[in-house]
Amino acid sequence: MIIIGIDPGIAIVGFGIVEYKGNHFRVISHGAITTDASESLPNRLEIIYTSLASLMEKYQPSAMAIEELFFNKNTKTALLVAQARGVAILAASLQNINIYEYTPLQVKQGVVGYGRADKKQMQTMVKTILNLEKIPKPDDVADALAVAVCHAHSGVFGNMFKIK
Repeated sequence: MIIIGIDPGIAIVGFGIVEYKGNHFRVISHGAITTDASESLPNRLEIIYTSLASLMEKYQPSAMAIEELFFNKNTKTALLVAQARGVAILAASLQNINIYEYTPLQVKQGVVGYGRADKKQMQTMVKTILNLEKIPKPDDVADALAVAVCHAHSGVFGNMFKIK
């Protein structure tokens, strides 16, 4: 099974594409899609959409795992991230990719086994589980890989919320 994990954002969208077969992971690709704050919102959303659609077309994942929006105190930022998240969901939906969402707590439990794990613990486990030489940067990339690992560990028919 090929999974694309997404850590949504408006300035940085982290992505991680992994193959999970026989309880073993193989990292196919990972990185960040970035948009410049000087660009208009429609242009930024278009960059995110076209980049993700291209990745999905190239790697043909069977599932997209995306982090659920964590609402912070800055409502404007939360709304921008929600729009970017929607664009990611649309990109997967239009390619008939099954979409799953996970809360940050579920991701931590799925990767570290402890829902209150800190960022460093998460990053170290992602590096270890995926047999990477170093922790992926920026943090959004490590987070996206963590979401993909969480999905693989939950099982396709796990109890996580399936959007599509």
